[in-house]
Amino acid sequence: MTETLSRPGVRIVSIHGKTPTIHETAFVAPGCIVVGDVTIGAGSSIWYNCVLRADVSRIVIGERTNVQDGSVLHCDGPAPGMPAGSPLIIGDDVLIGHMAMVHGCTIQDRGFVGLGAIAMNQAVIASDAMLAAGAMLTERKVMGTRELWAGRPAKKLKDLDDAAIAGMKLGVAHYAENAKHHAQALREG
Repeated sequence: MTETLSRPGVRIVSIHGKTPTIHETAFVAPGCIVVGDVTIGAGSSIWYNCVLRADVSRIVIGERTNVQDGSVLHCDGPAPGMPAGSPLIIGDDVLIGHMAMVHGCTIQDRGFVGLGAIAMNQAVIASDAMLAAGAMLTERKVMGTRELWAGRPAKKLKDLDDAAIAGMKLGVAHYAENAKHHAQALREG
């Protein structure tokens, strides 16, 4: 089930006839601003002071994905050379680190965006791939499955081993569980 009701301390803004849709099991922390055509899936968590602004295209966040504190998510509308625009599409079980800037790109299931990293319009972070902390994935760059990219601009460093993939899965589980604790603490006030 989804809801569009307000949540304490969260600013939910309708614009251009679009209102965010947030699954009832998703955690959205106080201080967040969620604007327009945003969909947040079951069990996902949006942490303190994030901005999700879908005023010119859409933002879709899958299930059990977490967007950590201070991150900014946006998209681009239609423009010359981009008639369909650049929506922001984020799959299931994705980790987005603190203070990331994620803009009009695609992050496939189990993708990872490191602390302070930037992913730009029409870039793709493939399943089980990791964009390193502080990296900048420029427009239209496509990361392959299980690849680690780093730098500004980001370039492939290596393929991720099974231990790295297992670590990312543990991170997803940690954030899903921690979100439940934060939601409970906020209810108890």
